[in-house]
Amino acid sequence: MNGSVKTLEGQQRMRPGIELAALSDIGCQRENNEDSYSYWEPEGDKDFKRQGRLMIVADGMGGYAGGQEASHLAVATIEQVYAGNKDGNPSVALSAAFQVAHKRIKEYAESHPTLHGMGTTCTAVVLIGHELYYSHVGDSRLYISQHSKLYRITRDQTYVGRLVEQGIINPEEAGSHPQRNILTGALGAGQEVAPESPQEPISLETGDVMVLCTDGLWSLVNEDEIKNALNAKNLQTACQALIKMAKDRGGPDNITVQMVRVA
Repeated sequence: MNGSVKTLEGQQRMRPGIELAALSDIGCQRENNEDSYSYWEPEGDKDFKRQGRLMIVADGMGGYAGGQEASHLAVATIEQVYAGNKDGNPSVALSAAFQVAHKRIKEYAESHPTLHGMGTTCTAVVLIGHELYYSHVGDSRLYISQHSKLYRITRDQTYVGRLVEQGIINPEEAGSHPQRNILTGALGAGQEVAPESPQEPISLETGDVMVLCTDGLWSLVNEDEIKNALNAKNLQTACQALIKMAKDRGGPDNITVQMVRVA
């Protein structure tokens, strides 16, 4: 790894109860990293019991400056709005945060004409105890490893993803489809945004692992390889192995992965 790599080291303190690791790499062909990610938890114990832990991964689009600005703005906005929400329902709070982020990115693009077309995918999860809530737009992904099996939780909001769901093409054809990168949902794109945000949480068990990643990873590394990487002695080693695998296969895009194990 080199200077293009970003990690979570040096950030705020983290309460016991999880193992956390994250890594982001510029890849082999891009000039800058348009991916963003973060981990947040409240300072106060009372708020922590109510709001839990928030993790976000975003993959910007819209050119050299636009994509980077969009993903950073999405992560910062979702953190801010979620932290300030007193509703008590994490799913409602996440959905509201996504709507505000969508609006702010659109307004930023309107006030900066050179950034017209900027937007970002975003996958955000909240972990309260062993209950997992999430919101999702675009084609970054959330997986859960449970009982030695890996499950993809999110649906790709893409043109090709829709073709697969309709049975027009199969998943193998989707990987090489010429229009595989066309998003049907993104923060900052279009008038409305419809995040995938289930009301009911997913129940996790001790030892389960959440994996959030951008398409720079999952487009080059398959689900069996992700599952096998989780056998590493720690999650940081798993992140490093997966990013190396993607770069060894050309790494045409930025690559970001964040993992959380329930301890």
